[in-house]
Amino acid sequence: MNTLTNTLTAPPTAVENPSAHLIEARVSAIETVARDTKVLTLHRAEGGALPPYKPGAHVDLHLPNGLIRQFSLAVPARDPQSYVVGVKRDENSRGGSRYIIDEMRVGQEIKISAPRNTFPLVEDAAHVTLFAGGIGITPIWCMVQELAARDRSWKLHYACRSRADMAFLTTLEQFGPQAVHLHFDDEAGGEVLDIAAAVAATPADGHLYCCGPNAMLKAFEAATSGRPRHCVHVEYFAPKEEESSGKLGGFWVELARSGEEYFIPEGKKILEVLYEAGIDVDYSCELGICGACETRVISGIPEHHDSVLSEEEQAENTRVMICCAGCKSERLVLDM
Repeated sequence: MNTLTNTLTAPPTAVENPSAHLIEARVSAIETVARDTKVLTLHRAEGGALPPYKPGAHVDLHLPNGLIRQFSLAVPARDPQSYVVGVKRDENSRGGSRYIIDEMRVGQEIKISAPRNTFPLVEDAAHVTLFAGGIGITPIWCMVQELAARDRSWKLHYACRSRADMAFLTTLEQFGPQAVHLHFDDEAGGEVLDIAAAVAATPADGHLYCCGPNAMLKAFEAATSGRPRHCVHVEYFAPKEEESSGKLGGFWVELARSGEEYFIPEGKKILEVLYEAGIDVDYSCELGICGACETRVISGIPEHHDSVLSEEEQAENTRVMICCAGCKSERLVLDM
C-alpha cells in the first residue's frame, strides 16, 4: 500500500463510494520528514475521538481533486484523537501524492475513511523481523513503536536510496544498530539490502514483515519461501502485475441474496458492472491492494489478481476482490 505511508495507487478516475461512512477531518499539522516526504496529522473536523486501529492499518483520503488514496497510520493508538499518515511524492504520480505534497495546507478539511487492516501485527510473536523500503516504512514504523512499547523482541531492516530519502532517520538511529539496520544504496556502492541474509538470521519461529517497492517484496517472498506461511506478511502498495490465465470477462456473476445476475463482458471488471447497475458496493483503490471490496464466494472459481490475500487464501477460493478478479468458471456466485 505508498507508505511512509503506504500510498496505494488508485486509478485517476476513482469515484467516491456512495456507501462509505466517511469522516469529516481537518489537517492539523504538516511536517517534512525526508526529501519529498511529509507527515500529516488529521483530527475530526468537529473534534472528538476517531475509530481505533492497530499497527498495519490504513485509511483512505478522499482528496479535493477527486482522487482517493490510501495511507498507512504511522503512530499506534488504542483511543486515537488523531491520525498520523505520511506521503512521499511519487515520481509517476497521477495527481495523488503530488497534490498532497504541493497543495495541502494546515486547516484544510477532507473526508477520510475509518481504518482497515490487511497487514496486522502479531503482537505476541517470539520475535519479529521487519523490512521496509522507501516510503514502505510507515506501517513498519507503527509496528516498531508498538513492539518497543511492549518490550518485545524485534529487528528492523530499512533501505533507502540515500540518507536524504529516509523518514524518521534521527529517531530510528537512537534504537542502535542491534535493533535497527539502516541501508543506503548510494553508500553501499549501489548494492541493495541483503534480504536473504537477514531472513536467514531470523529465528525459525519468528514472524517476518515487509512493505516496500515490488522488487523488494519479490526478493522478500523468495527469501521466505521456506518459512511457515502464517509467519510471513507482506503489503503491496502497487499491483503485482501478474499475467491473467483466466477470464477477465465473458462470464456471469450471480448475487446470491437478491438472485440478480449480471454478465461481465470482456474488458470490464465485476466491480464496474455492479456499480454501473446501481449495486451498493464497497471499494476504494480498484487495484486489489486495499481489501475494501473483499466479497465472499459461494460457488465458482475466481481468478485472483489481488495483493491482499495470501496464496493459500486465494487457493481456498472463498473470498475475492471484485475490483480486479477474473473467473475460471462460467459463473461466479457471490454473497451479495
